[in-house]
Amino acid sequence: MKKITSKGKLLLYGMSALGFNMMNLVIGSYLCDALMVEGFDVNVESWTYANKTLIVAGLWSVFILISKVLDGVIDIPMAAWTDKLKSRWGRRRPAILVGMVLTIVAYLAFLVIPSNAEHSMGNTIYFGIMLVLFYSSYTLTLVAYYATFSEIVDNEKDRLRLSNYKTVFDVVYFVLGYALIPALVGAMNIRVIALLFAPLALTMLIPLFMIKERSTLDQDQEPAEKGAGEEEQTVGMVQSVRYLLGNRAFLMWMLVYSALQFGLQLFLTGQNVFYSSVMKFSGLQITLVMAFAFAPVPLTLMLYTYIVKKRGLITGYRYSLVLYLLSMATMMLCRADWIQSDVIRVSLAIVGAILSAFGTGCFFSINYTIPSAIADKERREKGISHPAMFFAVQGLIGGIATGISTGIIWVNLKDYQDGAIVWLMPVIVIAGGLVSYALTYLLPKDIRFLGKE
Repeated sequence: MKKITSKGKLLLYGMSALGFNMMNLVIGSYLCDALMVEGFDVNVESWTYANKTLIVAGLWSVFILISKVLDGVIDIPMAAWTDKLKSRWGRRRPAILVGMVLTIVAYLAFLVIPSNAEHSMGNTIYFGIMLVLFYSSYTLTLVAYYATFSEIVDNEKDRLRLSNYKTVFDVVYFVLGYALIPALVGAMNIRVIALLFAPLALTMLIPLFMIKERSTLDQDQEPAEKGAGEEEQTVGMVQSVRYLLGNRAFLMWMLVYSALQFGLQLFLTGQNVFYSSVMKFSGLQITLVMAFAFAPVPLTLMLYTYIVKKRGLITGYRYSLVLYLLSMATMMLCRADWIQSDVIRVSLAIVGAILSAFGTGCFFSINYTIPSAIADKERREKGISHPAMFFAVQGLIGGIATGISTGIIWVNLKDYQDGAIVWLMPVIVIAGGLVSYALTYLLPKDIRFLGKE
Protein backbone atom coordinates (compact mmCIF):
# COMPACT_ATOMS: atom_id res chain seq x y z
CA MET A 1 0.00 0.00 0.00
CA LYS A 2 1.27 3.45 -0.91
CA LYS A 3 2.20 5.41 2.22
CA ILE A 4 0.73 8.79 3.13
CA THR A 5 3.30 11.25 4.47
CA SER A 6 1.53 14.60 4.00
CA LYS A 7 -0.06 16.00 7.17
CA GLY A 8 -2.93 17.40 5.11
CA LYS A 9 -3.70 14.03 3.55
CA LEU A 10 -3.45 12.31 6.93
CA LEU A 11 -5.94 14.84 8.30
CA LEU A 12 -8.35 14.09 5.44
CA TYR A 13 -7.87 10.35 5.90
CA GLY A 14 -8.62 10.70 9.61
CA MET A 15 -11.99 12.26 8.71
CA SER A 16 -13.18 9.19 6.76
CA ALA A 17 -15.20 7.54 9.54
CA LEU A 18 -16.92 10.74 10.72
CA GLY A 19 -20.29 9.89 9.17
CA PHE A 20 -20.25 6.22 10.13
CA ASN A 21 -19.29 7.01 13.70
CA MET A 22 -22.14 9.51 13.79
CA MET A 23 -24.66 6.90 12.63
CA ASN A 24 -23.36 4.47 15.26
CA LEU A 25 -23.75 7.13 17.95
CA VAL A 26 -27.29 7.98 16.85
CA ILE A 27 -28.41 4.34 16.94
CA GLY A 28 -26.62 3.40 20.15
CA SER A 29 -27.30 6.54 22.18
CA TYR A 30 -30.68 7.64 20.85
CA LEU A 31 -32.64 5.27 18.63
CA CYS A 32 -32.32 2.15 20.82
CA ASP A 33 -33.67 4.16 23.76
CA ALA A 34 -36.27 5.90 21.59
CA LEU A 35 -38.19 2.64 21.11
CA MET A 36 -39.48 2.88 24.70
CA VAL A 37 -40.77 5.74 26.85
CA GLU A 38 -39.43 4.45 30.17
CA GLY A 39 -36.75 6.74 31.63
CA PHE A 40 -37.82 9.92 29.80
CA ASP A 41 -39.53 12.78 31.66
CA VAL A 42 -39.09 15.80 29.36
CA ASN A 43 -40.12 16.07 25.66
CA VAL A 44 -41.03 12.38 25.61
CA GLU A 45 -42.89 12.72 22.31
CA SER A 46 -39.71 14.05 20.64
CA TRP A 47 -37.22 11.69 22.30
CA THR A 48 -39.19 8.58 21.31
CA TYR A 49 -40.41 7.10 18.02
CA ALA A 50 -44.13 7.28 18.75
CA ASN A 51 -44.55 8.39 22.40
CA LYS A 52 -45.12 4.76 23.36
CA THR A 53 -43.10 1.62 24.07
CA LEU A 54 -42.95 -0.20 20.74
CA ILE A 55 -40.89 -3.19 21.89
CA VAL A 56 -40.81 -5.80 24.66
CA ALA A 57 -38.20 -4.38 27.05
CA GLY A 58 -36.85 -7.68 28.42
CA LEU A 59 -36.44 -9.25 24.97
CA TRP A 60 -35.02 -6.02 23.57
CA SER A 61 -32.22 -6.05 26.16
CA VAL A 62 -31.33 -9.57 25.01
CA PHE A 63 -31.32 -8.44 21.37
CA ILE A 64 -28.93 -5.61 22.21
CA LEU A 65 -26.56 -8.05 23.88
CA ILE A 66 -26.85 -10.55 21.01
CA SER A 67 -26.22 -7.84 18.41
CA LYS A 68 -23.05 -6.72 20.19
CA VAL A 69 -21.68 -10.23 20.72
CA LEU A 70 -22.66 -11.52 17.26
CA ASP A 71 -21.17 -8.39 15.75
CA GLY A 72 -17.83 -9.20 17.34
CA VAL A 73 -17.98 -12.92 16.50
CA ILE A 74 -18.78 -12.24 12.84
CA ASP A 75 -16.02 -9.65 12.69
CA ILE A 76 -13.35 -12.32 13.13
CA PRO A 77 -14.10 -14.16 9.85
CA MET A 78 -14.75 -10.76 8.25
CA ALA A 79 -11.30 -9.56 9.33
CA ALA A 80 -9.70 -12.76 8.05
CA TRP A 81 -11.53 -12.24 4.76
CA THR A 82 -10.31 -8.68 4.29
CA ASP A 83 -6.75 -9.61 5.39
CA LYS A 84 -6.57 -12.34 2.71
CA LEU A 85 -8.91 -10.83 0.11
CA LYS A 86 -7.87 -11.41 -3.50
CA SER A 87 -9.04 -8.66 -5.84
CA ARG A 88 -7.69 -6.34 -8.49
CA TRP A 89 -8.39 -3.41 -6.12
CA GLY A 90 -6.41 -4.85 -3.20
CA ARG A 91 -7.64 -6.01 0.21
CA ARG A 92 -9.21 -2.99 1.88
CA ARG A 93 -11.32 -1.05 -0.61
CA PRO A 94 -13.74 -3.87 -1.56
CA ALA A 95 -14.42 -4.63 2.12
CA ILE A 96 -15.03 -0.95 2.89
CA LEU A 97 -17.43 -0.59 -0.06
CA VAL A 98 -19.49 -3.70 0.77
CA GLY A 99 -19.76 -2.77 4.44
CA MET A 100 -20.60 0.83 3.61
CA VAL A 101 -23.62 -0.06 1.46
CA LEU A 102 -25.05 -2.56 3.97
CA THR A 103 -24.57 -0.18 6.89
CA ILE A 104 -26.47 2.64 5.22
CA VAL A 105 -29.33 0.27 4.28
CA ALA A 106 -29.61 -1.04 7.87
CA TYR A 107 -29.49 2.49 9.32
CA LEU A 108 -32.34 3.72 7.13
CA ALA A 109 -34.36 0.55 7.80
CA PHE A 110 -34.00 1.15 11.57
CA LEU A 111 -35.95 4.39 11.14
CA VAL A 112 -39.01 2.53 9.85
CA ILE A 113 -41.77 1.52 12.30
CA PRO A 114 -43.29 -1.83 11.20
CA SER A 115 -46.24 -1.56 13.61
CA ASN A 116 -47.63 1.14 15.91
CA ALA A 117 -48.69 -1.50 18.44
CA GLU A 118 -47.29 -1.17 21.96
CA HIS A 119 -45.02 -3.87 23.41
CA SER A 120 -44.98 -5.58 20.00
CA MET A 121 -43.03 -8.81 19.59
CA GLY A 122 -42.90 -8.19 15.84
CA ASN A 123 -41.33 -4.76 16.34
CA THR A 124 -38.82 -6.23 18.77
CA ILE A 125 -37.70 -8.89 16.29
CA TYR A 126 -37.60 -6.44 13.37
CA PHE A 127 -35.49 -3.85 15.18
CA GLY A 128 -33.31 -6.63 16.62
CA ILE A 129 -32.52 -7.95 13.12
CA MET A 130 -31.79 -4.45 11.80
CA LEU A 131 -29.53 -3.81 14.80
CA VAL A 132 -27.55 -7.00 14.13
CA LEU A 133 -27.20 -6.10 10.44
CA PHE A 134 -26.14 -2.55 11.24
CA TYR A 135 -23.47 -3.46 13.78
CA SER A 136 -22.07 -6.30 11.66
CA SER A 137 -21.75 -4.27 8.46
CA TYR A 138 -20.61 -1.16 10.35
CA THR A 139 -17.76 -3.05 11.95
CA LEU A 140 -16.75 -4.73 8.67
CA THR A 141 -16.31 -1.25 7.23
CA LEU A 142 -14.42 0.12 10.21
CA VAL A 143 -12.24 -2.98 10.69
CA ALA A 144 -11.02 -2.68 7.10
CA TYR A 145 -10.48 1.07 7.53
CA TYR A 146 -8.65 0.81 10.86
CA ALA A 147 -6.46 -1.99 9.49
CA THR A 148 -4.93 0.56 7.14
CA PHE A 149 -3.63 2.57 10.10
CA SER A 150 -0.68 0.14 10.29
CA GLU A 151 -0.32 0.03 6.49
CA ILE A 152 -0.80 3.55 5.19
CA VAL A 153 1.92 5.10 7.39
CA ASP A 154 5.45 3.80 7.88
CA ASN A 155 6.51 5.15 11.28
CA GLU A 156 5.23 5.45 14.85
CA LYS A 157 5.12 9.25 14.77
CA ASP A 158 2.78 9.38 11.76
CA ARG A 159 0.67 6.58 13.22
CA LEU A 160 0.16 8.57 16.43
CA ARG A 161 -0.54 11.68 14.35
CA LEU A 162 -3.18 9.84 12.30
CA SER A 163 -4.77 8.50 15.49
CA ASN A 164 -4.92 12.01 16.94
CA TYR A 165 -6.40 13.42 13.72
CA LYS A 166 -9.02 10.68 13.87
CA THR A 167 -9.71 11.69 17.46
CA VAL A 168 -10.30 15.32 16.42
CA PHE A 169 -13.10 14.16 14.12
CA ASP A 170 -14.38 11.88 16.85
CA VAL A 171 -14.83 15.02 18.91
CA VAL A 172 -16.68 16.64 15.98
CA TYR A 173 -19.24 13.85 15.78
CA PHE A 174 -19.57 13.80 19.56
CA VAL A 175 -20.36 17.52 19.54
CA LEU A 176 -22.93 16.95 16.80
CA GLY A 177 -24.36 13.95 18.60
CA TYR A 178 -24.36 15.01 22.22
CA ALA A 179 -24.56 18.82 21.99
CA LEU A 180 -26.51 19.58 18.82
CA ILE A 181 -29.06 16.74 18.86
CA PRO A 182 -30.46 17.54 22.34
CA ALA A 183 -30.93 21.15 21.18
CA LEU A 184 -32.89 19.95 18.15
CA VAL A 185 -35.11 17.61 20.16
CA GLY A 186 -38.39 19.38 20.78
CA ALA A 187 -38.31 21.15 17.44
CA MET A 188 -38.38 17.79 15.66
CA ASN A 189 -38.62 14.08 16.40
CA ILE A 190 -35.49 12.00 16.96
CA ARG A 191 -36.19 9.95 13.81
CA VAL A 192 -36.18 13.08 11.65
CA ILE A 193 -32.93 14.21 13.27
CA ALA A 194 -31.38 10.79 12.61
CA LEU A 195 -32.35 11.04 8.94
CA LEU A 196 -30.77 14.49 8.63
CA PHE A 197 -27.38 13.08 9.63
CA ALA A 198 -27.50 10.14 7.18
CA PRO A 199 -25.68 11.98 4.30
CA LEU A 200 -22.56 12.24 6.51
CA ALA A 201 -22.03 8.54 5.73
CA LEU A 202 -20.51 9.64 2.42
CA THR A 203 -17.27 10.61 4.21
CA MET A 204 -16.50 6.89 4.05
CA LEU A 205 -15.84 7.38 0.32
CA ILE A 206 -12.55 9.11 1.23
CA PRO A 207 -10.46 5.92 1.73
CA LEU A 208 -11.85 4.46 -1.49
CA PHE A 209 -10.02 7.25 -3.33
CA MET A 210 -6.97 7.67 -1.08
CA ILE A 211 -5.96 4.02 -0.66
CA LYS A 212 -3.48 3.07 -3.38
CA GLU A 213 -3.09 -0.69 -3.15
CA ARG A 214 -1.79 -3.15 -5.71
CA SER A 215 -3.89 -6.03 -6.99
CA THR A 216 -3.78 -9.06 -4.69
CA LEU A 217 -4.80 -11.52 -7.41
CA ASP A 218 -2.29 -14.38 -7.72
CA GLN A 219 -1.68 -13.73 -11.41
CA ASP A 220 -0.74 -10.11 -10.65
CA GLN A 221 1.92 -10.97 -8.06
CA GLU A 222 5.06 -10.41 -10.10
CA PRO A 223 8.50 -10.76 -8.48
CA ALA A 224 9.43 -7.30 -9.72
CA GLU A 225 6.57 -5.76 -7.76
CA LYS A 226 7.63 -7.43 -4.53
CA GLY A 227 10.90 -5.57 -4.68
CA ALA A 228 9.05 -2.33 -3.96
CA GLY A 229 8.76 -3.15 -0.26
CA GLU A 230 9.13 -5.74 2.45
CA GLU A 231 7.46 -9.04 1.59
CA GLU A 232 4.64 -9.92 3.93
CA GLN A 233 2.78 -13.14 4.65
CA THR A 234 -1.00 -13.25 5.06
CA VAL A 235 -2.54 -16.00 7.15
CA GLY A 236 -5.92 -17.70 7.44
CA MET A 237 -8.48 -17.04 10.16
CA VAL A 238 -7.47 -19.88 12.50
CA GLN A 239 -3.76 -19.13 12.25
CA SER A 240 -4.45 -15.41 12.66
CA VAL A 241 -6.38 -16.03 15.89
CA ARG A 242 -3.55 -18.25 17.13
CA TYR A 243 -1.07 -15.44 16.61
CA LEU A 244 -3.32 -13.07 18.57
CA LEU A 245 -3.76 -15.54 21.43
CA GLY A 246 0.02 -15.80 21.62
CA ASN A 247 0.48 -12.04 21.73
CA ARG A 248 0.66 -11.18 25.43
CA ALA A 249 0.72 -7.43 24.86
CA PHE A 250 -2.55 -7.58 22.94
CA LEU A 251 -4.25 -9.87 25.48
CA MET A 252 -3.32 -7.58 28.36
CA TRP A 253 -4.58 -4.59 26.39
CA MET A 254 -7.90 -6.40 25.87
CA LEU A 255 -8.36 -6.65 29.63
CA VAL A 256 -7.73 -2.92 30.06
CA TYR A 257 -9.92 -2.06 27.06
CA SER A 258 -12.90 -4.22 28.03
CA ALA A 259 -13.12 -2.73 31.53
CA LEU A 260 -12.95 0.77 30.07
CA GLN A 261 -15.60 0.08 27.43
CA PHE A 262 -17.92 -1.53 29.97
CA GLY A 263 -18.23 1.73 31.88
CA LEU A 264 -17.64 4.26 29.11
CA GLN A 265 -20.27 2.89 26.72
CA LEU A 266 -22.78 2.62 29.55
CA PHE A 267 -22.42 6.34 30.19
CA LEU A 268 -22.45 7.33 26.51
CA THR A 269 -25.58 5.27 25.92
CA GLY A 270 -27.45 6.34 29.02
CA GLN A 271 -26.41 9.93 29.57
CA ASN A 272 -29.41 11.48 27.82
CA VAL A 273 -31.85 9.51 29.95
CA PHE A 274 -29.72 10.34 33.02
CA TYR A 275 -29.81 14.06 32.22
CA SER A 276 -33.55 13.95 31.58
CA SER A 277 -34.74 11.76 34.46
CA VAL A 278 -32.16 12.24 37.24
CA MET A 279 -30.97 15.80 36.61
CA LYS A 280 -34.29 17.01 35.09
CA PHE A 281 -32.43 18.95 32.39
CA SER A 282 -34.10 20.39 29.30
CA GLY A 283 -32.64 19.95 25.82
CA LEU A 284 -30.92 23.35 25.94
CA GLN A 285 -29.41 22.61 29.35
CA ILE A 286 -28.06 19.31 28.02
CA THR A 287 -26.59 21.15 25.03
CA LEU A 288 -24.85 23.63 27.35
CA VAL A 289 -23.30 20.85 29.43
CA MET A 290 -22.20 18.97 26.30
CA ALA A 291 -20.58 22.09 24.89
CA PHE A 292 -18.33 22.28 27.95
CA ALA A 293 -17.61 18.55 27.64
CA PHE A 294 -16.20 18.84 24.12
CA ALA A 295 -15.00 22.42 23.61
CA PRO A 296 -11.81 21.87 25.70
CA VAL A 297 -10.91 18.58 23.96
CA PRO A 298 -8.38 20.04 21.47
CA LEU A 299 -6.46 21.52 24.43
CA THR A 300 -6.80 18.40 26.59
CA LEU A 301 -5.65 16.27 23.64
CA MET A 302 -2.55 18.45 23.32
CA LEU A 303 -1.85 17.97 27.03
CA TYR A 304 -2.39 14.21 26.70
CA THR A 305 0.02 14.11 23.72
CA TYR A 306 2.61 16.05 25.74
CA ILE A 307 2.34 13.57 28.63
CA VAL A 308 2.69 10.65 26.19
CA LYS A 309 5.86 12.16 24.74
CA LYS A 310 7.34 12.71 28.20
CA ARG A 311 6.10 9.68 30.16
CA GLY A 312 4.60 7.21 27.69
CA LEU A 313 1.15 6.21 26.44
CA ILE A 314 -0.17 4.48 29.55
CA THR A 315 0.78 7.31 31.90
CA GLY A 316 -1.26 9.57 29.63
CA TYR A 317 -4.12 7.08 29.77
CA ARG A 318 -4.06 6.86 33.57
CA TYR A 319 -4.10 10.63 33.97
CA SER A 320 -7.05 10.90 31.55
CA LEU A 321 -8.95 8.07 33.24
CA VAL A 322 -8.63 9.53 36.74
CA LEU A 323 -10.02 12.89 35.63
CA TYR A 324 -12.84 11.17 33.76
CA LEU A 325 -13.83 9.20 36.85
CA LEU A 326 -13.80 12.40 38.89
CA SER A 327 -16.26 13.80 36.36
CA MET A 328 -18.54 10.80 36.97
CA ALA A 329 -18.36 11.41 40.71
CA THR A 330 -19.38 15.03 40.09
CA MET A 331 -22.31 13.92 37.94
CA MET A 332 -23.54 11.71 40.79
CA LEU A 333 -24.13 14.82 42.89
CA CYS A 334 -26.35 16.53 40.30
CA ARG A 335 -29.58 14.77 41.26
CA ALA A 336 -32.64 17.01 41.15
CA ASP A 337 -33.93 15.50 44.39
CA TRP A 338 -30.69 16.48 46.14
CA ILE A 339 -30.09 19.92 44.59
CA GLN A 340 -33.24 21.93 43.90
CA SER A 341 -31.57 24.90 42.22
CA ASP A 342 -31.25 24.58 38.43
CA VAL A 343 -28.34 27.02 38.43
CA ILE A 344 -26.31 25.04 40.96
CA ARG A 345 -27.15 21.73 39.29
CA VAL A 346 -26.16 22.94 35.82
CA SER A 347 -22.99 24.60 37.16
CA LEU A 348 -21.91 21.40 38.89
CA ALA A 349 -22.66 19.40 35.75
CA ILE A 350 -20.48 21.80 33.74
CA VAL A 351 -17.58 21.18 36.13
CA GLY A 352 -18.03 17.45 35.57
CA ALA A 353 -18.24 17.98 31.81
CA ILE A 354 -14.94 19.89 31.74
CA LEU A 355 -13.26 17.10 33.72
CA SER A 356 -14.62 14.52 31.28
CA ALA A 357 -12.97 16.38 28.39
CA PHE A 358 -9.60 15.24 29.72
CA GLY A 359 -10.60 11.65 29.02
CA THR A 360 -12.46 12.00 25.75
CA GLY A 361 -9.50 12.59 23.44
CA CYS A 362 -7.37 9.90 25.04
CA PHE A 363 -10.04 7.19 24.98
CA PHE A 364 -10.57 7.56 21.26
CA SER A 365 -6.93 7.92 20.25
CA ILE A 366 -5.59 5.01 22.28
CA ASN A 367 -8.12 2.60 20.74
CA TYR A 368 -6.48 3.14 17.35
CA THR A 369 -2.88 3.58 18.48
CA ILE A 370 -2.29 0.38 20.46
CA PRO A 371 -3.78 -2.25 18.07
CA SER A 372 -2.12 -0.68 15.02
CA ALA A 373 1.22 -0.43 16.86
CA ILE A 374 1.05 -4.08 17.96
CA ALA A 375 0.06 -5.17 14.44
CA ASP A 376 2.93 -3.21 12.92
CA LYS A 377 5.41 -4.71 15.39
CA GLU A 378 4.25 -8.24 14.50
CA ARG A 379 4.56 -7.46 10.81
CA ARG A 380 8.12 -6.19 11.25
CA GLU A 381 9.29 -8.96 13.58
CA LYS A 382 7.46 -11.98 12.12
CA GLY A 383 6.54 -10.87 8.62
CA ILE A 384 2.85 -11.59 9.36
CA SER A 385 0.32 -9.03 8.11
CA HIS A 386 -3.17 -9.34 9.62
CA PRO A 387 -3.96 -5.93 11.18
CA ALA A 388 -7.71 -6.19 10.59
CA MET A 389 -7.85 -9.15 12.98
CA PHE A 390 -6.50 -7.03 15.85
CA PHE A 391 -9.33 -4.54 15.42
CA ALA A 392 -11.88 -7.33 14.91
CA VAL A 393 -10.96 -9.06 18.17
CA GLN A 394 -10.86 -5.69 19.93
CA GLY A 395 -14.34 -5.10 18.54
CA LEU A 396 -15.49 -8.52 19.79
CA ILE A 397 -14.19 -7.96 23.31
CA GLY A 398 -15.51 -4.42 23.39
CA GLY A 399 -18.84 -5.62 21.99
CA ILE A 400 -19.26 -8.19 24.74
CA ALA A 401 -18.44 -5.63 27.43
CA THR A 402 -20.70 -3.04 25.81
CA GLY A 403 -23.51 -5.54 25.29
CA ILE A 404 -23.51 -6.47 28.97
CA SER A 405 -23.44 -2.87 30.17
CA THR A 406 -25.78 -1.22 27.63
CA GLY A 407 -28.00 -4.22 27.04
CA ILE A 408 -28.46 -6.27 30.17
CA ILE A 409 -27.54 -3.68 32.81
CA TRP A 410 -28.76 -0.42 31.26
CA VAL A 411 -32.09 -1.62 29.87
CA ASN A 412 -32.98 -3.19 33.20
CA LEU A 413 -31.81 -0.12 35.14
CA LYS A 414 -34.27 1.92 33.09
CA ASP A 415 -37.05 -0.63 33.27
CA TYR A 416 -36.88 -1.27 37.05
CA GLN A 417 -39.75 0.63 38.69
CA ASP A 418 -39.90 3.07 35.74
CA GLY A 419 -36.29 4.19 36.05
CA ALA A 420 -36.10 4.53 39.83
CA ILE A 421 -32.45 3.36 39.94
CA VAL A 422 -31.08 5.10 36.82
CA TRP A 423 -29.00 7.21 39.25
CA LEU A 424 -26.75 4.15 39.77
CA MET A 425 -25.34 4.48 36.25
CA PRO A 426 -22.27 6.67 37.09
CA VAL A 427 -21.47 4.38 40.05
CA ILE A 428 -21.14 1.45 37.65
CA VAL A 429 -19.06 3.59 35.26
CA ILE A 430 -16.62 4.43 38.07
CA ALA A 431 -16.30 0.76 39.02
CA GLY A 432 -15.40 -0.20 35.45
CA GLY A 433 -12.87 2.62 35.22
CA LEU A 434 -11.11 1.63 38.45
CA VAL A 435 -10.74 -1.94 37.20
CA SER A 436 -9.28 -0.66 33.91
CA TYR A 437 -6.79 1.53 35.79
CA ALA A 438 -5.60 -1.38 37.93
CA LEU A 439 -5.17 -3.64 34.89
CA THR A 440 -2.79 -1.20 33.17
CA TYR A 441 -0.04 -2.46 35.48
CA LEU A 442 -0.18 -5.80 33.63
CA LEU A 443 0.78 -4.21 30.30
CA PRO A 444 4.31 -4.92 29.01
CA LYS A 445 6.90 -2.18 29.09
CA ASP A 446 6.94 -1.53 25.33
CA ILE A 447 3.22 -0.68 25.42
CA ARG A 448 3.44 1.40 28.60
CA PHE A 449 6.13 3.62 27.10
CA LEU A 450 4.79 3.71 23.55
CA GLY A 451 5.17 7.21 22.09
CA LYS A 452 7.77 8.35 24.62
CA GLU A 453 10.52 10.44 23.06
